[in-house]
Parts: sequence; C-alpha cells; structure tokens
Amino acid sequence: MRILLLAALFLLGSGQGPVAAAGAYELLFRSTALKGLEAVAADSEIGQNTLVYHRLVSGAADRQRDGSYSIGLKVKADDRVTMTLYQGTRSRGLGEYPASVGNPVIMYFLESVLADIAAQSGGSPFYMRNRIKEALLKDAQLVPVKRQYRNRDVAAREVTIRPFLKDKARERMGRFSELALTVTVSEEIPGWYYSLVATVPAAAGASEIGYSHAITLKAEGEP
Repeated sequence: MRILLLAALFLLGSGQGPVAAAGAYELLFRSTALKGLEAVAADSEIGQNTLVYHRLVSGAADRQRDGSYSIGLKVKADDRVTMTLYQGTRSRGLGEYPASVGNPVIMYFLESVLADIAAQSGGSPFYMRNRIKEALLKDAQLVPVKRQYRNRDVAAREVTIRPFLKDKARERMGRFSELALTVTVSEEIPGWYYSLVATVPAAAGASEIGYSHAITLKAEGEP
C-alpha cells in the first residue's frame, strides 16, 4: 500500500511540463513495464513469470540495511504482482500490486532511497520527493546506451537526475545534495528495468562513507 501511495504522489501531475520531461516520466513510470513477461520468462529456471533482482546497499543510516539482497517479483495468474525480499535464508514479503501500475520495483527503490537519505540528512522525505519530481520534469538527462544481457548487447536508455543540484536548500543538505539517481531501461529487458542506482559521494575529508543503493536485474543462470 505504501508503494502504491508513493506512486500516486510521484505520478500526480506527471502530464505537465515539456515534451522531453514527459518522456523521462514515461520511461521511469511505464505502466506496461510487465507486458510480455509471461512469454519472456516462461522457461525461466527461477520460476514461471518471475524476475529476480540483485540489491546492494552501502552507507545506509541503519547499517543493518547495508548488504546484499535479492528481490523476487512474480506475476500471478490474476494479473497481480508480488515482491519478496531475500537475504540468505530469510525472506520478507514486500506486498502485492496490480500489474496495471507497472513494475513496482521502481517505487520500492525510490521509497528505500528516500528513507535512507531523509534519515541521514534530517530532511523531509516529502520535500525530497517533490525535488525528484521537479528534476524529472525539468532536468532529466537521457542518454542512449548499450548493456549486456544474456550474453548480448541490448539497446537501452539511461535516465539520470540530480534533484538537489539547483535546489535552494542545497547547502543545508551537505553531501546529500550530490545525490544522483540513474535508471536504465530497455524494451529488450523483461520487466523494463535493467538497473536502478542511487549514489551519494563521501564528503571530502569527512569520516562518513558514501551512500550507494543499486538494484540490477539478474539474467537466468546468474549466481
């Protein structure tokens, strides 16, 4: 439910702004992201209609959140999508969502990053969410790229935003003002998202380490 609420907040008013900005929004919040998943993943060794993502976090406010995880996303027969977080032998359900909203991994990623950055910077997650939204509408950088998937090059697009680069409260955010969010998407990637990465560099001369949160699709057969 929290992810659906966050999606509504991000998508509210997404039709405004220049054409290029609307294109960036469409790339990130694609309602048809899971279309064709059954045909693509039907022979998967990890289970029918299932995608698995590798999640790696470092520098989180709660260091217990640091580490390597897997996220399993499964499309069910009733067009519902379930997400499960795995770490070692432990697992935790991340909710069930209608497939019509697209791939919920994008909202899980943004929600997790917002929680981490707000906890460390002391800033408001609502304020940060609005800055991310504004950056998508005005300052998103879109670059065509190639990525390796299933031992071949696939055409992809990389969307990068730096939501606090021009923010009036930039100085108060310290090193977190350097937050960069990069999402790589492709028509040739099942589930649409190849990777979702958030980075904050360590402050020069400071004791804090940098922050990194990366979610990357695992191809079948990868460890």
